[in-house]
Amino acid sequence: MEHFEESILKLIVDTSTNLPPDVRRAVEQAQIREEIGSRAALALDTIVENVLLAEEEQGPICQDTGMPTFEVHTPVGANQIVMERQIKSAVAEATRLGKLRTNSVDSLTGKNTGDNLGPGTPVIHFRQWENDEIDVRLILKGGGCENKNIQYSLPTDLPGLGKAGRDLDGIRKCIMHAVYQAQGQGCSAGFIGVSIGGDRTTGYQHAKEQLFRHLDDQNPVPELAKLESYIMEHANELGVGTMGFGGRVSLLGCKIAAQNRLPASFFVSVAYNCWAFRRQGVRIDPRTGEILNWIYKQGTSDLKRKESAVFSDKVKVLRAPISEEAIRALHVGDVVLIRGEMHTGRDALHKYLMDHDAPVSLDGGVLYHCGPVMLKDDQGKWHVKAAGPTTSAREEPYQAEIIQKFGLRAVIGKGGMGAKTLAGLKASGAVYLNAIGGAAQYYAKSVEAVNGVDFLDEFGIPEAMWHLQVNGFPAIVTMDSHGNSLHADVDKQSFKKLEAFADPVY
Repeated sequence: MEHFEESILKLIVDTSTNLPPDVRRAVEQAQIREEIGSRAALALDTIVENVLLAEEEQGPICQDTGMPTFEVHTPVGANQIVMERQIKSAVAEATRLGKLRTNSVDSLTGKNTGDNLGPGTPVIHFRQWENDEIDVRLILKGGGCENKNIQYSLPTDLPGLGKAGRDLDGIRKCIMHAVYQAQGQGCSAGFIGVSIGGDRTTGYQHAKEQLFRHLDDQNPVPELAKLESYIMEHANELGVGTMGFGGRVSLLGCKIAAQNRLPASFFVSVAYNCWAFRRQGVRIDPRTGEILNWIYKQGTSDLKRKESAVFSDKVKVLRAPISEEAIRALHVGDVVLIRGEMHTGRDALHKYLMDHDAPVSLDGGVLYHCGPVMLKDDQGKWHVKAAGPTTSAREEPYQAEIIQKFGLRAVIGKGGMGAKTLAGLKASGAVYLNAIGGAAQYYAKSVEAVNGVDFLDEFGIPEAMWHLQVNGFPAIVTMDSHGNSLHADVDKQSFKKLEAFADPVY
C-alpha cells in the first residue's frame, strides 16, 4: 500500500482543520437559537468565524489537537504492523507541518517528545472485519474536554439530583449531571458519548466510540433513542450555554449505547467533547492505500460570518502594561481589546513561578493560559499557527499568589477560576478574561509578532513562556476586581435548574 501513509496524513490534516458538515449544522442551529446580542451569541459568532478561518488557512481549528485516537478496521490478512508504523510516521509529519500540536509528554520527566510519538501515543485500535476495505477513523479530542469525562458507579447520590439507581432513571440523572458539571471548562456547547455497562476501562473506551456516530443517525435501541431525545431536550434547559456564559444551548449532540457488565458493577461512562468536534474517517483501498471515500462529509452546512459585537463602540481597550485604575473600572460582562505584549503560561510555568523569578517583568502585564502551535521558518523566526485558550481551572492552586507576586493585571483563559483566584483578583486589582475556547485561528490573527520565548527546551512548545505582541485581542471580563464571577453565577443558576430533574421520569 504505497499510498497508505499519504492517505493517513490527509486524514489527519482534514480532521484538524475542517469541521465536518454534521457538526457545522449543529453549531448553525445553536446560532439560530441563541438570543441576538447575548454573550452566548457573541461566543458562537466567534466560533463560526474560527471554523471558516481554519478551513481557509488550513490551520488547526483548536490549538489543542489532543491525543490522536485511531479506530482501524482491516480485512483479514492486512499487515497491521506496517500500518501502525505508517500511521505513526504520518502523525510525526503532521506535527512537523503544524497541523498537530506537540502533545506527547513523558509522564515522569515532563519532557515533550516534539513529534507526538511515545509510549501510548498516538492511540491506535485495530480490529479485523469481513469487509474488503480498510476503514480508518480519527478523533482529536483536546485535554480540556477530556478532563471533563466522567464515570459514575451506580447506585450513587448525585448533587442536586439525589439517588441514582441501577435503572434508566439513574442513567438519566448521571447524564444530566455530566452536562452540568462540564460547565464552560469543556468548551460548551458540547457533544457526549455515553456507555452503559462494561468495566471501568471498557466503559470509557465504549463511550468515546459513540462519538464516531453520525449526529443525525437513529439509535437502534428504542429505549436509548428515547433517552437521547430526552437528554437533547432537557440538558439545554440547564442554562450553561456556550463557554459557560449562560444561554439556551448547552449540548449539541448525545449518543448512548449499552454493553454487558458484571453483576457487581454498574458504570455509566460519559465522554465529553467540546464544540470543536474533530472526527473524520476514510475508506482505503487495501491494495494501493488510496482513499476511496470520506465518511463524515455528507450533506452541507450554511455557516456564515456575522459582524462581531467586539468591534462596537462599547469595547474597552486595554494597553499593556495596564494600570490598576483601568482594571478597577472594568466589570463582569465588559468586552475588551488588548494591545501590547502578553505572555503565555500554563501548568509548568505556574509551578515554576511559585519558587522562582520571572524571566521578564510581569508588572501590569497579561498572562495568557495558552499552549500555542508554533512553527519556525527558514530564517529562524517563530510564527503562531494556532493560539486559543486552555482551561484555567488547573492553575487555581497558583494563580492568586502569582498575580500578587508579579503584579499581573489580567489573566486570560477559558472556563473561569475558583474562589481563591477571585479573592486574589479583588485584593490585587486584577481581572480574569474569558477568551473563546477552541478559537485558535481567530486569536492567532491578532498576534502581530513573537517577541521571544523562555523555557522552550525545558518545557516544550505548549508549556513554554511565549512573549506575543498582540493588537485587538478580544475577550470578555468574567471575573472582576470587585468580587464578581460570571462562572460562579452560572454554576449556581444551572445547579438550581438541575435540581428540577430530581423527580423520577421512568
